[in-house]
Amino acid sequence: MQSSSRHRVWSSVALAALSMLAKETGLTALLFNVAFDLYRCWTCNRSSSAGKWRWRGDSSYGRVLRALAALVLLAGARLALLQGSLPAFSPQDNPPAFHPSFSVRLMTFCYLAAFNWWLLLCPWSLSHDWQMGSVPLITSAWDPRNLLTCAAFIALLALSYRCLVDLELQRHTPAVVGLMLLVLPYLPASNLLVTVGFVVAERVLYIPSVGSAIITVYGVQLMWRRGAGGRLLILGIAVLVSGGVARTHLRNRDWRTRETLLRADLSVLPHNAKLHYNFANFLKDIEQQENAIKHYKEALKLWPSYASAHNNLGTLVLASGRAEHHFLQALKYNRDHVNAHYNLAKLYRKKNRLVESLKMLERCISLEPRFVQAYLELLLLKPENEKRGVLDKLLELEPKNWEHYLLYGNWYKERGLLPMALDYYTTAMRLSFSSAHGSARGEVLSLRAACLALRSAGQYNRVLQLLIRWHGVRGGAQPASRRVLAARAWRLRSELAERAALYARPRHQPSPITSTCLHHSQLEVSAEITDKLKQHEVESRILGQNSLHSGASTANGVDKNLDKNYCQKEHRKKSVSLSSQYKLTHNKSETGQSQKSCPLHKKKKMKDPEFTPFVSDHLIKTY
Repeated sequence: MQSSSRHRVWSSVALAALSMLAKETGLTALLFNVAFDLYRCWTCNRSSSAGKWRWRGDSSYGRVLRALAALVLLAGARLALLQGSLPAFSPQDNPPAFHPSFSVRLMTFCYLAAFNWWLLLCPWSLSHDWQMGSVPLITSAWDPRNLLTCAAFIALLALSYRCLVDLELQRHTPAVVGLMLLVLPYLPASNLLVTVGFVVAERVLYIPSVGSAIITVYGVQLMWRRGAGGRLLILGIAVLVSGGVARTHLRNRDWRTRETLLRADLSVLPHNAKLHYNFANFLKDIEQQENAIKHYKEALKLWPSYASAHNNLGTLVLASGRAEHHFLQALKYNRDHVNAHYNLAKLYRKKNRLVESLKMLERCISLEPRFVQAYLELLLLKPENEKRGVLDKLLELEPKNWEHYLLYGNWYKERGLLPMALDYYTTAMRLSFSSAHGSARGEVLSLRAACLALRSAGQYNRVLQLLIRWHGVRGGAQPASRRVLAARAWRLRSELAERAALYARPRHQPSPITSTCLHHSQLEVSAEITDKLKQHEVESRILGQNSLHSGASTANGVDKNLDKNYCQKEHRKKSVSLSSQYKLTHNKSETGQSQKSCPLHKKKKMKDPEFTPFVSDHLIKTY
């Protein structure tokens, strides 16, 4: 029995510690265990002599001491995680906590406790955010909301008195349990012990809602036993259950999307500046700039010192020239607003106010040393000899970002250090190809930068190898034959480019022949050819005369010889006339007449073979 009691205590301590991972209110479960243990053992401790203060015993005092010790240790560990101090909040988060008047703070906090209990009984006005004046301050004792506060505390005192009176007999244990679950978990969020960063939060009402349900059910049970208004009681229960189901269904519809939630909450709390600000952010995200500007202005109307609203509004009114005013207003109400410093620095750079822009960026980095965007903006303002320190800082902050390595490679390339630039380009490609930090855009940009660097160094073979490897890894749905054709096209164009470069070089001894036709020495008809032609003509005449006296037997042979000689003669005439034609054309060009293109030198227009588009051209188009 003693070991089982200890196991239950340490189990509750372990579960309370695990609940702190979600919310600090889990510690209140230990308070509930201590209070309920004292309540259950109150009679036994008074009547029995065994109720001694023993740490290892099975008495209620031992269990209470162990639970309280665990509670203190867990609270100390939580404070240690916060570096020994509580979180700091602003008046926007909890306006009553920063009011100078103690009476105003007390009346407002007491009303907030009663209002939270009312939300448990009648959850009609619900919102996910109750900041910035959602609940107006109670500045006068004659405020009618104080009546709700008085009614709630009277009911609470009545329940407490009932539990204390029944402490000996313990006949109303459900009421005691419900009261403990209603009050104890709400104490950390009541602003009475410590200041919290909200006014009303539905998330802190989960455990108190259990206590409220227990008290309600127990009250209905007592009324049912007494038989007071059975039909009315059943009707009231039916109305209560159906109303809760309907409200749950409607609230679930509100939580479907971000837009429906914001619109539903604005209908409940139209005077909440934070809701207008959040809705304006949503409208800005969906490119409804005009409506976003309206809600930003409404938020500033309800809360003029809203620095974030000034900053976001400034990003939308750049064209009207009011951006600088809103950025300065944001810094006026919040001197440590990082985004306002950054946006103002960008605005000054566009206006060529470089000194002021540099000052804003330095202030921004001093406020947030790990603000990467500020370093990227600073890279545009620093001179070339000072950019290396900024690039080193970027690599230190984000060593797995391929963009920083690409920037570093470009810096080395501009300074003429191609080997070091290629190292950074290769690292950028490796990071962009990795699964964890991969990026299709990074693959293309880093590959293109590496290819351009290699091409500028004249290393075409390495460019070809790099492109072939990239196509092999990232070929995608392209077939292998298509990638091979692309590689062949690249090789052919590289060879043609080299040959064109060779032909483009000037010769030391230019050729004396400048005409587009053949030289005259190649076109003249020699004397030997003329004598042979005359001899063939004489022979043909003799053969023609002999053919008149020949018989039928020799007619066929003579005809064959005639045909043969005739073909030879025609062939020679054709060749001679062709040479003469070239000779005449050449003479015209020599005499200064209009030059005609040689028919033998006319080139036929051949269609280019259909290759896959050049890989580097495709990459340039993608860029």
